[in-house]
Formats: sequence, C-alpha cells, structure tokens
Amino acid sequence: MSSKEMSVTQSAQYVGPFRLEKTLGKGQTGLVKLGVHCITGQKVAIKIVNREKLSESVLMKVEREIAILKLIEHPHVLKLHDVYENNKYLYLVLEHVSGGELFDYLVKKGRLTPKEARKFFRQIISALDFCHSHSICHRDLKPENLLLDEKNNIRIADFGMASLQVGESLLETSCGSPHYACPEVIRGEKYDGRRADVWSCGVILFALLVGALPFDHDNLRQLLEKVKSGVFHMPHFIPPDCQALLRGMIEVDPEKRLTVRILCPNKPQSAIWAPGVCSLKALLNNYHF
Repeated sequence: MSSKEMSVTQSAQYVGPFRLEKTLGKGQTGLVKLGVHCITGQKVAIKIVNREKLSESVLMKVEREIAILKLIEHPHVLKLHDVYENNKYLYLVLEHVSGGELFDYLVKKGRLTPKEARKFFRQIISALDFCHSHSICHRDLKPENLLLDEKNNIRIADFGMASLQVGESLLETSCGSPHYACPEVIRGEKYDGRRADVWSCGVILFALLVGALPFDHDNLRQLLEKVKSGVFHMPHFIPPDCQALLRGMIEVDPEKRLTVRILCPNKPQSAIWAPGVCSLKALLNNYHF
C-alpha cells in the first residue's frame, strides 16, 4: 500500500472515492470524519492530518502509525485501508467501527461479568499475539484505544506510540498512560515493549472485572509510586484462576511477568508461578473465569 497523491476541493469534499460526511471525533492529530464510498456505500473513518499545523514530533507519530498499520492485518486490529495525501494534508482511510470506545462501554456498565471480560480479553490477547509475532509493540494499550464494532468485538487502535522491537533488543522511550504503564517504564529504564504491553493488558483486565483501576491516585507522584510498588487490592469476587492470571501479568519484575508468545508447559495452572515460560494465549484456553 503506497500513499496516493490527490487534491480535495472545498465544494466536492471527496477523498479518493469517499465522500466526506459528519465529524466522528477530534484527536491530537486532527479531525476524523465519516467517509462513504460513492459507488458501494462502504463506510470508513477518515483521519485528516494537517501537516502545516502539527509539530515534527506529532507528524512522526502519524507516520509511525501508518508504517506499522501497513504491516498488520488482524480481525481485532483497526484496519488501515488506504492513505491519500496532497501538499497540505494526509488522509488515513481507516476501518469504521460504530460501537465506540471500550472505556465508555465500561463506564456505562460499571464492571463486566467474567464471561464478557473474558471475551474482550481473549480478543485483545489474540491481536497482541499477532503484533508481537511481527515484532510490533503497541506501548499505549488502554480502554480508550480499544474500539468496539457493531457486534461488540474489539479493535485495537492508535498505534502512534507503537515500536518495532526485534529479538532481545530493548526500548528506551517512555510512553503510555501512567495508570497503564509498567514500573520499568515509569522508572525510565530500558524495557521490553512486549512485557510492557502485557502489564497494560493486566491493568485492562482488572478494570473490566472490577470497574476500577488497580493503581489510582489524584496526585501523579503518588500514583507513580503505587505503580512502581506493584501492590494492589484483589477483590474477593474475582475468580481464583483469574486472580492468578492478574498476578502473573501485573508483576513488577518483567522477567517474571507472563509473556504472550513463549509456548506454555503442559500444566499451565502450576506454570503461573513460573510465568516466564508461559503463554497468555495458552493459559486462556485453560481458564474459565
């Protein structure tokens, strides 16, 4: 997929074959508008990026997102259909999903049943497994970046902070939201982006099941201290096998933290306490929370 040169006139308001309609939202990089294919009627979300109004660092974030989304095709990752550009604007033609953010869904419901939380979580892990197998770390996983389609299936979105990580190399850039960032990122250390993603997934799973975050404080410094300590309250209503899963993911020592890709031993229940050799994906097949 290569970027296509184009022009957009004020009167026609077309991006390629897509007619621009209502505004769906506004983010750091610009407007997102609904696009409708002039022949097929296909709906897409078109992110409109004004190159002239953005800093170099934000433009780099957009370009990184484009480069990485071109590498990913997975049912639970928001699809990039095409990219158009002219001298002033970049137009990202993205999959349109109508269910909103998982964050808003969670706020509305308070907390989810274990069955529904499991469904969402399995989809997140499936997509993350695909990304990690292609050396891609998201680095900003949180419910605000998880979208829902009309059937309440997950789409991971916003790869602006994502990075390629090959082999045993480590990453250095501190990024992500404080509530979901792992201790080594908070401390400003070099880190494994794959293990950082797993920590974030643990925080997300906790939020889905509890309706609150494991680490929270109005004061940012106090919040960061809580994250670095890794000490959190585990509510009694969380199923025991899920409690073990959460402890394996929200583990301060990245070397002991669960991983997504490494093959799981034959007895995943006992392997919880040796998480470095266990696969989240395999573990989920044995859990019934």
